[in-house]
Formats: sequence, C-alpha cells, structure tokens
Amino acid sequence: MTITPAELARYVDHTLLSPTATDADVATLAAEAVGLGTYSICISPAMLPVVAEHGAVKVATVCGFPSGKHTPGAKAHEAAESVARGADEVDMVIDLGLLKAGRPEATQAEIAAVRAAVPAGKVLKVIIESAALTDEEIVAACQAAEAAGADFVKTSTGYHPAGGASVHAVALMAATVGGRLGVKASGGIRDWETAVAMIEAGATRLGLSGTAAVLAGGTSTGY
Repeated sequence: MTITPAELARYVDHTLLSPTATDADVATLAAEAVGLGTYSICISPAMLPVVAEHGAVKVATVCGFPSGKHTPGAKAHEAAESVARGADEVDMVIDLGLLKAGRPEATQAEIAAVRAAVPAGKVLKVIIESAALTDEEIVAACQAAEAAGADFVKTSTGYHPAGGASVHAVALMAATVGGRLGVKASGGIRDWETAVAMIEAGATRLGLSGTAAVLAGGTSTGY
C-alpha cells in the first residue's frame, strides 16, 4: 500500500507505559505527539489528568494492565476513574485464564462491566494478548468483545512473554469483527515495514512508543 508518514501517524497511539514515567515524560510525549501528528497518546492511569498541552491529540489509558488478573469490578472502577480524569479511550486487558478455561461468556461479562463504566462517546479497546491464544481463542475473544459492546479489539500489552502483534493475528481479528469494531495492533511494531504490514492486514490503529523512528523509516527499541 502507499501511505505517507503523516497518514500513518494518524493511526498511532503514541505510547508511554513505563512504571518510572514522570509528569515531565508525559509532557515530552504530548509534545512529540502534537509534532508528529499522532491520533493519541497512551499513558498509565496514574499519569492522568494530562496537564501538558496536547492540542487535538486524544488521551488513551490502560485498565487491568498488564496481567488482566483483576476482578471485573476493579477494572470497571479503574476505567470509570480514568474517564473522570480525562481519558478519551480505555484499553482494558482481559483475564486470559477465562478463555483458556473455555469460558468466553465470563470474558464477555467482564468486558461488559467495563463498557458500562466507559460512557458513550468514550472508546473501549479490549486487549486480548493474541500471541498467547490459539486461533479459536482469538476468535472467541473478538466475539466476546463485540457482544459486550467494545469499540476495538487489540492484540497485545507489549509485556507478555509470548510476544506482541503478528500479521496473522491482526488479519484473523479483522476478519472476525468484519469492520464492525476497530483493530489495534500493538507490541513489537518497531519499524516502518511492520507498521504498514499491520495496516495492510486490517489494523485501524497502532500502538507505538518509538513513533518518530518508525515514521522516519528507521527501527525503534520501544513498545
């Protein structure tokens, strides 16, 4: 596909999820996002609200991150607090054990609990940790997210030892949701070629931390 750096930037959630991040780091992230023209910044809930100028760049955060081993009520509370503190989008991590136990209805229920806490007009993305799932489990996770009212399915946290996004997973997720939900590819996207391949496979959003290097056609060492 033919795409310019400016066009690719509009796919990007410019991400900083380091546990040592400071307000100064978030301010730098926001300034980079404005300069690069990314869609959003993605930061940890504790870094909300964003006081630094970020123009039209949206603010995303994470929920139940990175393990997903939190109760539905805890995830819902975290999501609601994040929205109250200025988040436009919430990326929640599912409890992978529910899928592995063959309980997709429980996955749907926990997503629905968070959806209820993220009001209309705010975006809910569901991180399914695709590298840790079989194809059948990926499909079940996507179906649960759609049934629960999510806006996006997302491949990865970037922290799971099984790995991050793959073209195969993105294509399968995109085929499953059929354009009814967005698909966010994240984790291990560190160069231009990989980013474009994810979009070609069906990704409608990308999670990147080394955004400047990717847009410049180089290789980053980040998220």
